[in-house]
Amino acid sequence: MAPLLFTVFFGMIEMGRAVMVHQVLVNAAREGARTAAMNSATASEVKAQVEAALAQASVTGATATITPNPIVPGSPVTVAVEVPFNSVSWLPKSRYLEGITLDTAVVMQTEFPIESP
Repeated sequence: MAPLLFTVFFGMIEMGRAVMVHQVLVNAAREGARTAAMNSATASEVKAQVEAALAQASVTGATATITPNPIVPGSPVTVAVEVPFNSVSWLPKSRYLEGITLDTAVVMQTEFPIESP
């Protein structure tokens, strides 16, 4: 009975961590897209915002992709973030989600620049 309980217990830990990290990725991508949409930022500034949000949550090994690059005012911008689950698992060896990549993408419409009179 103990092996079954341990299997279920560690499976719950991995699934919980996967859901938590996915939510962190969604939040980081949203913050990056918001930065691009509201501030007429460059792709490197957006990537820095995403990386700062991920660092705040202690998620390492993630990659962010911003398209289009360069960001065009008045057009949609997509911020995609992905991380291999093996690099964020709390268990020493991931058995249940090994080889899985957690990913997300957020699309926001960028604002047109405001011209001063």
